[in-house]
Amino acid sequence: MKYKDYYAILGVPRGANEDEIKKAYRRLARKYHPDVSKEENAEEHFKEVSEAYETLHDAEKRRVYDQLGTRRAGEEFEPTPDWSAQFEGADLGDMFGLDLGELFERLGGRRGARGGRRTTRQGGIPGEDIEAGVTITLEQAHRGAELSLQISSEDPRFGSIAAGEKGPLRVKIPSGVTQGDRLRIPGRGGPGLGGGPKGNLYLDISLAPHQLYSVDGHDLTLKLPITPSEAVLGAKIEVPTLDKSVRVTVKPGAQAGQKLRLAGQGLAQRDGSRGDLYCELSIVTPASPSERERELYRELAEASSFNPRARFATH
Repeated sequence: MKYKDYYAILGVPRGANEDEIKKAYRRLARKYHPDVSKEENAEEHFKEVSEAYETLHDAEKRRVYDQLGTRRAGEEFEPTPDWSAQFEGADLGDMFGLDLGELFERLGGRRGARGGRRTTRQGGIPGEDIEAGVTITLEQAHRGAELSLQISSEDPRFGSIAAGEKGPLRVKIPSGVTQGDRLRIPGRGGPGLGGGPKGNLYLDISLAPHQLYSVDGHDLTLKLPITPSEAVLGAKIEVPTLDKSVRVTVKPGAQAGQKLRLAGQGLAQRDGSRGDLYCELSIVTPASPSERERELYRELAEASSFNPRARFATH
């Protein structure tokens, strides 16, 4: 039989992963699909590309193919006895009278008869999957939102999603998404060819910076400023959350950097639960104290024996 270099046909290295093989196939299949291609010998090229893909995207077929080794494209060869032996007893007919592509088609049929996955060549090509970055507010991530995304063929984020579409694309962002999440919108990618389905749209979620909260997964952190007297004496303070204000207790002797945990007051999660809200204490002094305040601070300094730098004396 004649050797076919399926990797060269798809234009990928022998170590290419499944995603690289799929992307190469889609690109070439669009280029040579008989329904749209104006390339010379398009149908022949399309069959060749499909044959290569049918072998390489199937893990078992690819393993068997790789065992044949590397040869020049079109070189006549016979598989080694060791290679043929793994199919001993299999009804492959006259293996040496087969085309390489026909051989792998028969191998696929054998697997299908035993209940495994059977692959067939389909004329329809699925549309391209499109990936786009979308920035939403923390409130939208918490409550969910419906966004209107402007579709434009000139918008590099969406690429071919604009083909055949008019007006803005409306998508629903479910409650509970967070930074780095990826949402799949079925059927809103590029158009298929030859009756193939449309691709999917994948939205990569980013959260816009918030004026109050920093985000870690579904947990939130709020910098909570308190006065020196609140730190010393303790206090009950109203704290804003994404839904409402809640009262927290600052115990006497609070320290800067100390964190108070408010369980279940963070960002909503997809399963209906919520992350936590952490209040990080920051002791703040008045920038422009009144004369009376200055006088009281002087009295406190004279009356207090507290020395926060006492450990310095040991060095």
